[in-house]
Amino acid sequence: MPRNPSTGVYSKPAGTTPSVGQVIDPVPWNALTTDLGNEITNSLPRDGSAPMVAPLKAASGTVSAPGVGFASVPQTGLYLKGGGLLGFTQNGVDVAFDHAMVYAAKSADYNAVASDDAAVHRFTAVATVTLTAAATLGANWHYTVIADGADVTIDPNGAETIDGAATLVVPSGYSVFIICSGAAFFTNKVLTRLLAKAETTAVGSFIDGVLLSNNSGSPTTHVDFAAGSVRSGSSFVSNAASMTKRINGTWAVGTGNGGLDTGAVGASATYFAYALRKDDDLSFDVVLSTSATIAGVNTTLLTGYTIVKQIGVVLTDASSLIRQFVMYPRDEYTFVTPVKDAVGVSISTTSNLLALTVPNGVKAKAKLRFEFTSSATTNAALLSDTAQGVLAAGIGDDGGNIGTIQVASGFAIGSQEIWTNTSRQIRRVAGASGSLWVWTDGFHFPCGRNA
Repeated sequence: MPRNPSTGVYSKPAGTTPSVGQVIDPVPWNALTTDLGNEITNSLPRDGSAPMVAPLKAASGTVSAPGVGFASVPQTGLYLKGGGLLGFTQNGVDVAFDHAMVYAAKSADYNAVASDDAAVHRFTAVATVTLTAAATLGANWHYTVIADGADVTIDPNGAETIDGAATLVVPSGYSVFIICSGAAFFTNKVLTRLLAKAETTAVGSFIDGVLLSNNSGSPTTHVDFAAGSVRSGSSFVSNAASMTKRINGTWAVGTGNGGLDTGAVGASATYFAYALRKDDDLSFDVVLSTSATIAGVNTTLLTGYTIVKQIGVVLTDASSLIRQFVMYPRDEYTFVTPVKDAVGVSISTTSNLLALTVPNGVKAKAKLRFEFTSSATTNAALLSDTAQGVLAAGIGDDGGNIGTIQVASGFAIGSQEIWTNTSRQIRRVAGASGSLWVWTDGFHFPCGRNA
């Protein structure tokens, strides 16, 4: 063929360049016309009426002068980048295209490398994803993690950060898109917004579940907290499984560890339980404190945690052991063994205060049973809320709630639920002198449970 297949240059057959007066040899001239016809047939029509029958070989070109361009916009088209990569240019500006997305399932710790650019990895078990150094991965490297069955921790290399933090926890059921700047890692913030959404739009306060109980193995030193959810205003935390805390140890993260915010467990003390939320992964924990308010909780050991809400109370006896109890819905407590808070206590027409075994520092509604004896007939006793002031017992005055003695030295019984003051006290008074016994069966201490 006269056309060089490597260069595309056409050369006429020999003997087809005549001189004046020369007799034309038909053989080479017929070969020339045949070649011309073949080459015209093998040429690509400008009107597109015929297709290519072999690969089109374009010039390599550059970003400003692509090998395949357009007559009207010669700086837009295709060109060959270094390393044999195909480039796309628009008006002389390179257009980047992403790698093909690659999916893989994982069930263990994993080290994300450069070849994972654009990868989507679904983790079905607890795992830590360690990111290769940002400088090695380079700017624009990106990666998606799906936590499907357990939490996944994203751990950048060395002191590098992700969204400014040392690590990022992706809770089970969530996913995160990660991008590298060449020096650090960032996310698209969707995970953060999803986790925070319930908080930023929430109002009100409640406790769903999280009932307290004595631990079956160590009932006098350990408290169990059932699964549930807690909200106070815009703060929310939940736990999918029960948690146990020791009352005879200072606070440490996790179930089975100490629960006190400070100091050692005391005798005949009141310990208020508070739900905690870990700031970085929103996980649940509990701290126990003698403070009746969040403001009074010692937070020295609670760095990185938010106190969400008070969720219950635990009382200790004279031996610094937990009084065993049963907790019912709507924040009602019943002691396994009733407490005798008055045994033959003198009672008369003079009003006096009586301390009960209920939480200290707050008002509680005590569940009480009484017995009253007196040598005086037609005598009655009255136990009451201190908020009512000083009352007088008797039918002609403020009445009674422990019956009426009909026979000298007889006895009367009664029961009532009475609110205490913040010093655990109620008032007692009788129409005449007598003796009083009081059993405290438990109390109501409202923290906000609806069920």
